[in-house]
Amino acid sequence: MKRLWPALLFALGCSAPASPRPMAGPSAGPTLNILLWFDTEDYLLPASDDAALRLAEFLTREGIRATFKVVGEKARTLERRGRKDVIEALKKHEIGYHSNWHSVHPTPAQYLSTLGWDEGVEEFLRREGPGYDDVKRIFGQSPSCYGQPGSSWGPQSFGALRKLGIPVYMDDGSHVALDRKPHWFGGILTCFRLQYTLRTGLGGPDDLEKAKKSFAAAREKILADGGGTVHIYYHPCEWVHLQFWDGVNFANGANPPREEWKLPPQKTPEQTRVAFETFESYMKWLKTFPDVRILTARDVLALHPDRALDREFTEADVREIAKAVGEEIGFQRRGDYALAPSEILVLLNRFVLSKTAPRLSSTPFGPGTPVTPLAEPVKTDWSQFTRTAKDVEAYVTRHGRIPPTVWLGSTGVPPEAWTRALAEVSLALLDGKKPESVEVKPAKLATGKYVADDGPNIWGWLFPKGFHAPAMMELARRQAWTIKPAIPRQP
Repeated sequence: MKRLWPALLFALGCSAPASPRPMAGPSAGPTLNILLWFDTEDYLLPASDDAALRLAEFLTREGIRATFKVVGEKARTLERRGRKDVIEALKKHEIGYHSNWHSVHPTPAQYLSTLGWDEGVEEFLRREGPGYDDVKRIFGQSPSCYGQPGSSWGPQSFGALRKLGIPVYMDDGSHVALDRKPHWFGGILTCFRLQYTLRTGLGGPDDLEKAKKSFAAAREKILADGGGTVHIYYHPCEWVHLQFWDGVNFANGANPPREEWKLPPQKTPEQTRVAFETFESYMKWLKTFPDVRILTARDVLALHPDRALDREFTEADVREIAKAVGEEIGFQRRGDYALAPSEILVLLNRFVLSKTAPRLSSTPFGPGTPVTPLAEPVKTDWSQFTRTAKDVEAYVTRHGRIPPTVWLGSTGVPPEAWTRALAEVSLALLDGKKPESVEVKPAKLATGKYVADDGPNIWGWLFPKGFHAPAMMELARRQAWTIKPAIPRQP
């Protein structure tokens, strides 16, 4: 059987069309979009350099562009080792960012777990910014996306990504999800916890056939639903090691000094050969489907533009937006665009102030601290309501996020209740009425359900046993003010 295996793979590979099918533009019908990415992270095992080189060169020959999310220390290691061949091969693809040191403790979730919003954003930039700079310098392109090391996710990273100009968050995990589809979170296109990860195992014909069956079933369902986006992701080191490099050194919070880092056990040459042949045959097979597109992070961003930004909203738009606001404050789908709760608050607040159609230039973040509770309605007069609206606008302009407390003079109310009151006042103004008094009623943020609770299921093997981050996940839930679906371009 071993002798037949190379011939079988050769036949499968040759059945693929010579020209690449994957593309990044609109299609005439439903498509299955595959985000193909590689966490390029192992800076210990030299064989992982060669694995990344072979993967990049194979994909280039096949006309497939992938996203290689590179760790800062991996980029520096390639430079120190003089691996210009690897760097040049990866540069033909899209470069993402995968943290500065990956698994060296403390990882992002650890150092962010005790920090608030502003301090957390700055600490992420302090620790991860140098790696971003090195990846950008060494590969000659600004990273298109970021993904956390392991399951070390933290909401403050989204604030830092906006400062770095990284437009896409692309990884896997269970911290936040919206219908298992691409969505916007923190003003960043977030491809996280997608419905399917359609990779193949790397062990030979059995793995290949299992992957084909899984892919066929998923493709049929996705196309029947009108199309969708899935993951296929790997680590180049998977082709050459028997155990992950960081599992050998940093599991369960271990943090040995560099001189004690150990190389992971390596696959035999035969195992590596079979692994590459399995993957290469799978990729060639995927290319035979005319309704399959293999996309990079920037491709998926172009496919899901945020049409709410810089849009000219009409009074009719404002009326429909205000009418859809109730006791539960959530996102709104409105034709070819969507609005996050924070965007709805700002739009209605600006309409109340100007009485004209407002614009959005960016998505405000959610509150940085716990919001003020409101158990019973409170009343205020028109003068105080408009003065408060000016104060809210000034707060958002200064801080880039919505306030945790909206002050009606000496009375504080939560932003949820303020949004509900803004909607009622906007409708009155559109009807030509100016209320003498305004009742601010309790409301709740409905989108908090899309953020996971702190618990053992969201933190993995990298962390010390018993690791928890309840305050950070509550901060993440407040950032659910920014969540909304990513609506793809229509053909």
